[in-house]
Order: sequence, then C-alpha cells, then structure tokens
Amino acid sequence: MKTRFSRAIVYGLIILFGLLSALPNVLPDSVLQKLPDWYTQNQLTLGLDLRGGSHLLLEVDTSELVANKNPALHEQIVRDAVEQSLEVVRRRLDETGMVEPMITRQGSDSILVQLPGVNDPQHIRELLGTKARMTFHWAANEKSALLGKIISVQGDTPSERYQLEERVALEGKHISDARLAFNQETGEPVVTFKLNNEGARRFGDMTKHNIGRSLAIVLDDRVVTAPVIRSAIQGGSGEISGSFTSASANDLALLLRAGALPAPLKVIEERTVGPDLGSDAISMGISTGIVGALLVLAFMVGIYGRWGFIACVGLAVNIGLSFGVLSLLGATLTLPGIAGFILSIGMAVDANILINERIREETRRGEPAMAALRAGFQRAYSTILDSNVTSLIAISLLFLFGSGPVRGFAVTMAVGLLISMFTAISFTRLVMEWRVEKLGKQPLIISGIKLLDRISENTIPFLRARFFGLVASAVLSFASVFLFFNPGLDYGVDFSGGTVIEVSAPDVGVADLRKSLQQQSAAQLAIQEFGAQGHYLVRMPAQSAEDVANGTSVQAVKTAVLAISPDAKFPRVEMVGPRVSGDFGDATILAIILAGLGMLGYLWIRFESHFALAATLTLALDLTKTIGFFALAGVEFNLTAVAALLALIGYSVNDKVVVFDRIRENLRLTPNKPLVQLLNESITSTLTRTVFTSVTTFLALLPMAMAGGNAVASFSLPMLFGIVIGTSSSILIAAPILLLLGERRIRKGKTQLRDSAEVAQRELDLLP
Repeated sequence: MKTRFSRAIVYGLIILFGLLSALPNVLPDSVLQKLPDWYTQNQLTLGLDLRGGSHLLLEVDTSELVANKNPALHEQIVRDAVEQSLEVVRRRLDETGMVEPMITRQGSDSILVQLPGVNDPQHIRELLGTKARMTFHWAANEKSALLGKIISVQGDTPSERYQLEERVALEGKHISDARLAFNQETGEPVVTFKLNNEGARRFGDMTKHNIGRSLAIVLDDRVVTAPVIRSAIQGGSGEISGSFTSASANDLALLLRAGALPAPLKVIEERTVGPDLGSDAISMGISTGIVGALLVLAFMVGIYGRWGFIACVGLAVNIGLSFGVLSLLGATLTLPGIAGFILSIGMAVDANILINERIREETRRGEPAMAALRAGFQRAYSTILDSNVTSLIAISLLFLFGSGPVRGFAVTMAVGLLISMFTAISFTRLVMEWRVEKLGKQPLIISGIKLLDRISENTIPFLRARFFGLVASAVLSFASVFLFFNPGLDYGVDFSGGTVIEVSAPDVGVADLRKSLQQQSAAQLAIQEFGAQGHYLVRMPAQSAEDVANGTSVQAVKTAVLAISPDAKFPRVEMVGPRVSGDFGDATILAIILAGLGMLGYLWIRFESHFALAATLTLALDLTKTIGFFALAGVEFNLTAVAALLALIGYSVNDKVVVFDRIRENLRLTPNKPLVQLLNESITSTLTRTVFTSVTTFLALLPMAMAGGNAVASFSLPMLFGIVIGTSSSILIAAPILLLLGERRIRKGKTQLRDSAEVAQRELDLLP
C-alpha cells in the first residue's frame, strides 16, 4: 500500500505539472494578462499553415566567393558567408518592424525565413534579394586613364554609363546610420547617411583633396548618384539623391543600416498561406480530432466496459500531458502536426488493448484478479516496448530528413507515443490496481466482443491459405509497380517543382480566368476548379532557378486575375525551385531506406534474423501497395504523403511486432511444437488485439479523411488504406514468410531463437 501510495504521489505530481504546462494554451487573454510572463509564454506556436504567413527558403550563392580559392578553404568560406548573411537578414527584417519573423539556417548553404501574417512576400523578396554592397568611386580622370584602372558602370538606364576608377575610395561598411529625408529645395526624397569615426576621417580627407571631381556612389554595380564635390565634407555625413520615391529611398536607407550581404541570396522556395485558410485548418483539425477521439473512447468503453473507461481516462491524461510537453519544448504546431497527434491518439490505445487482452488470458487460466493484472502488465511490457521503438525509428528519420510542417508531424507523433507508454504502463496500472484490490480473490472479468472471443477459443488455420496470400500479395505489388510507371504518381510541387496558386474569385468563370491568364502570362498554365464555386488552382510547370528567384511568374498571374476580379484573393501560393524538389526526392528515398534498415537491425537484435527479414519483406510489399494506391486513387504525392509513408512503416511494423512477440513467447514455451501449428496458435491468440488496434486507429483518422479536405488528403486517405493493408499482411503475409524462413533454418539444423534463458533474463531486467 505504501508503494502504491508513493507512486500515486509521484504520478500525480507529474500529471499536475504537465497539465499546468498545457493550461496557457486554453486560458482566455483576460486571464493570461494577470499571470506572470514566464508562465504565459509557455504555449504552442502555431505554424504558418495554421495562422497564415509566408515562408521563404533562400540560397546563399557563394560561387563568386569560392572562385579561384583553395578547395580546402571552401567549407569555411561558405560557413562564414551563411552566418554573416543570417545576421544581415535578421537586421533587415527587424528594421521593417515585422512581427516575430523566424530566421534559421537550413542545410549547409540556405536560410529559412518565416513571416507570420505576410500574405504577399514580394517586397520582402526584394529587400532580402538585394546585396546592398555600396562603394564610393571617383570619376576617372587623365591620371587614372593612364594607369588603365578604369571600370564602366551602368547608371539609371542601360544606356547611361559612368567611367570610374576601379579603386574603391570608401566602403559602405563605414556607414553607421541612414535615413529617409526630403531635399529642402526640391522636396524630392533623398537618403541621408552618417559615417563612423574612421569613415568620417577618410571621407573628409578624400573630399578635401578632390574638390571639383565627381564622386560616384555605386550600389550593387549600379551608379545611384555622382555629385561633384564643391568643398571638403568634414562632418561625416552626406546625402544620396536620385530618382527615388519615398518607398525606394526608405528601402535604401534600411539596406544601408542593416549592412551588405557577403553573397547574393536567391529564393529557391516560397509558400504563402492566407489567414482565412489557416483558421479553417485549425477548425478542421480541432473538430476532426475531437470526433476521432470520441469515436475511440466510445469503442474502448464498448468493448471493455469500465476497464475501457479507465483506458479512456489514461488517454485523456495522455492528451493533456502531450500538449504540456509540446508547450514546454516551445514546439510549433502545424497541420501535419495535428494529423500526427490524431494518429497518435489511435495508436496510444494499442498499449491498453495489449494489456487488457493479456489480463483476460491470465484470467482464463484461473489466475486471481491481482495476479492476472500483474502478469498481464509484465507480459505486455516487452511487446509495448518493441512496437513503440519500431514506430519511433521511422518517426526519428522523418524528423531528420523532413522540413517545416513535416517535422511538426514527427514531433507530435513522438511525444504522443512516449507519453502513451507512461500513461499505459504507470498511470493506468495504478488505477487498475486500485480497482482490483476490492475484488480480493475474485477473478478479474474484462468484457469483450463475444464473436471474437468465440473465434479465438479455437486455433484458426491461417497458414492453410499461405500460398494464396503470398501469390495475391505479389501480384498486387507487381501491379502497383506498374501503376507507379503508368499512369504514375500525381507529384506535388514538392517533388516536381513548379508553382501552385490558389485563387478565390467568386465572380469569375473558369473560361474568363483562362483567357485573362493566357493574355498576361506566357507560361504554360493548368487551371482546375477547386472546392467551392469561384475557387481555382492555377498550376505552372517547373521553372528555372532564376524564375523562382525573382517571382515574376507569380506576380504575372496575380496581375491577370486582379485585372478581371479586383477583389480576388490568393489563399495559398507554393513555388518550389528545381534544386529543392530534387533534394526532397533524394531525402525521401534515403529516409525510407534508412527506416527499413533501422527496423531490420532492431528486429534482428531483439528477435532473430529470420523474424527481421520476414518483417522487412512484408513491409516492402505493404509500401508498394500503398504507392499503387496513390497512383490509382490520384492522391497528390507531396511532403505530407511522405509523412504518411513513414508513419505507415512504423504502424505496419508495430503490428507485426505484436504477432512476432507472441510467436517468440510460444517458441520458448513449446520449442518442439510443429512450426505451422505454433504460428497458427500465435496469430489466433493475438487476433483480437490486432483487430481492435486497427479499428481504433482507423476510427481516429476517419473523421479527418471524410471532412479534412485536400489539405490532409495526402495523409489521411493513404493511412486508412495502409491500416487495412498492414493489418492483413501481419496475418496473411508476414507469418507465411516467417514460416518459409523458419523451415529453412530447421533444414540447416539451426534453432528458431537464441538461448531462451539468456534472452528471457534480459527482458526481465527491462521490466519497470
């Protein structure tokens, strides 16, 4: 009793801390204002796909910096250039007064800029794409002409050229401040600047000795102005005049204050989500998540009665703790993250189902209530551990190779699974022990579905159909491979490159829209009616890196639409350059291969080589069928689809681990039993768990698949298909392959498992 009481205190404190951590996410602003800042800031951050905004991925073009340099120095040069560029980008965005821009390094030579609330990032593109390297050059004279060090620099127009000394008289790095001002005589916008101490001294000396000469101010290889020096300028300040508007003069002043970039920045990816689309995504995620959770809770209570209700309480605690941990980590919640969280709700129940089914088995053997409870938890523990670790392998790879919202999916899934292990093994066990204590020596009766109970009472000869199952699976997989090539997958811009623009123009028909776009844009366009009336998707094929960098094609489409519908809106813009799409493809293939190898290695260590090979081969068959589903159903294959594939890898192996764990257990108990009979008995004894877990996961995702729309279709629909395929393959494919490999070991005179006593002791050491 004392031990149980101390556990209750510890678990209670953990749960209380977790729920308090999650609380700021649901408190109204009026209450948050009265609480300390350190506590109210402990909230989840909404991703741009939920609150609206723009995402720009910028490549630091270091080709000029490393040209003609020792290759051994390239790595350091690129690293320094990226770090300096990060600082300049941060200063430029801070100068604009933008709210909470997020600037992070991505990869070896890229910078990710996230701009909440910015629905048209064209102006930001221009600010960040300007190198802003300013230099001062004297106009060429006879002396410099004799020396031959003269450069020709363009002025305001291509035809206007200035002959300047190549030598830099003064660098822009000496400018300490720059501001928009207006000329007192003409009223035209100008930029006034101040120099630091060294710059002021040098500027005074050079103007003193060059009265009567023109001093050209060159910005990014273009002459902005070239005034004639009338007298020495000793004050360390000056004025830049030219063909400025107030906006352009203000931008120039901002660029000068922030400093020059060490290398050009090129946009290689742009994504924009409007605020309305983000709020719709939040509403959809919350509503489908609540409905999915309620379906899971109703199912658990329906099959297990009051014991199912205890599992539901544990699930509610799991949800609260997950939000608390995510808030504590300062995680960003994205739309794929919501999908991952909903999936984790379905998978979290798996541990409770395993435990309840184990307890029912112990009760059928005649064990009293408390003994059945303890034995059920002990026997289920290793299975829960193995199944969750295999899922986490896939999720960790998704985090390592994914980006942006997909990483949000990986984080929420991982947190949900880890928390579920605590709630199932610790919290739920404590509550069940408290309830069971009152039963004394009475049996612990956990209700179930009678039909499945009757089916499980007698061994089902599943392996009689093993040849049919293997042949049917192989045929479907080969057909899926054929579908992969013809008609092929409907690749999203993540993989194919190109541009997708969502247009909302209720007063415009598709014919008028097509005509206007053809007149304004020379690019090949595909227009698709999308969702409600007046909503369209405009697709453009992959463009050159230069087209993506300047964004002119997107602006051309917007101009054409606004010409016929001034009130039109653009809820979503996605533009992906060729480099990014190629990187996504390579990363996807690598992530899937590593996920397979990681699980192969783990199962090889935890089970035996033929168990690992059987699971991996079955997994390959599951994946090919899922790829065939993408091709046949026409579901877009994008980054969210990759999240679905890796989640399916984890889920499918999770399911097979449960069956394999029972096979391993029976092999230790009855190693001399015919392998076919042992496999049939193992599959039959885990059938209830397999069906129940699949149903709960299916129910959790079903509302999202039905009401989530195109935003999550690439995740929810393949997941539903994969749950069915993964469940059936655990019974009809994995076991027959294991049988073939096991019989091969028998012919070679090998045992099916390593030393049973050694492995059993190792697993006992893992028990909590």
